[in-house]
Amino acid sequence: MKRNIFWIFGILQSLTLGVIIYLHFNALNAIKGEQTLGGDTQLLLSILFPLFLLIVEYLIYDNQRNKL
Repeated sequence: MKRNIFWIFGILQSLTLGVIIYLHFNALNAIKGEQTLGGDTQLLLSILFPLFLLIVEYLIYDNQRNKL
């Protein structure tokens, strides 16, 4: 049960963070009037950083669960 809750909220957190990162770079592009980052780099950062964070959080969660 706890593992299911972790995955539900972990994925929700990662999706939210990815959207925030993507929108942040779009706002920077709109403010500056030119591209700060290319579209491919923007998508890569919006996907890989939250995915990496989810993996690290799972490793910490799994390590804590095994200690108990």
